[in-house]
Amino acid sequence: MRNLLLAVSMSAALAFAADPTPRFGKWKLKSEAPAPQSNIMTYAPYGDHGMKITVESVNRQGVKSEWGYVTNFDGKDEPITGNPGADSGAVRELSPAVNEIVYKKNGRVTQILTNVLSPDHNTLGIIYMHQDAEGKTTSVTFATYQRIE
Repeated sequence: MRNLLLAVSMSAALAFAADPTPRFGKWKLKSEAPAPQSNIMTYAPYGDHGMKITVESVNRQGVKSEWGYVTNFDGKDEPITGNPGADSGAVRELSPAVNEIVYKKNGRVTQILTNVLSPDHNTLGIIYMHQDAEGKTTSVTFATYQRIE
């Protein structure tokens, strides 16, 4: 996994030099789920070097939800609002293309995500590692998001 992340990081380094904020924008989950299900992430500037993350979802019954948080990419826990599965999130930049995100509930790690931005800045690949109360990984899932603006 480290070699894959290193290769992605190195191949993307030149592309990121021209665009210091390539993650900003709206991203839609690529999914086979029928409407009305959807998941849209918005990454917006926050402070001097941070980012505000907002996730808007619609489930299969059409129920909408929204949650979010802010980060300065310093690995510090920041409060999450609106997400029943997590009350804090910490983001650190591993490279210009790769971020590590740790979600916690009541101080306990519930998920560790690896968020990889493609060299063309139009696709996000996310690896979700779900943790149990003992800190063991219980499942790993993957998601692909496409830039929509």
